[in-house]
Amino acid sequence: MGRSPCCSKEGLRRGPWSNKENALLINYIQQHGEGQWRSLPKKAAGLLRCGKSCRLRWMNYLRPGIKRGNISEDEEDLILRLHKLLGNRWSLIAGRLPGRTDNEIKNYWNTHLVKRLDNKSTK
Repeated sequence: MGRSPCCSKEGLRRGPWSNKENALLINYIQQHGEGQWRSLPKKAAGLLRCGKSCRLRWMNYLRPGIKRGNISEDEEDLILRLHKLLGNRWSLIAGRLPGRTDNEIKNYWNTHLVKRLDNKSTK
């Protein structure tokens, strides 16, 4: 059996996050710390999002120390070498690239690197 749903999803916002929502989430986490994601939306007044959505927004976009922007050639080479060694274990690969999230690396792999590897193998 699985876990029960985190929320009923009725009355919750979906789609892009607003600056106000980002600020609410950041302020809440600065005051109370990370964790208890399921109950966070009820405690953070005015935040009409699912707990999972709040966790993903914090982990992948708002957390301090996250490196945003283009992946450098050195990082790309490291991703290729680590993927050859570890496979699709994105969190382990991200652990070797400070400031990068496992989600960002997985997305970069699927949108850029797989196509490049496919082109090399067909030639």
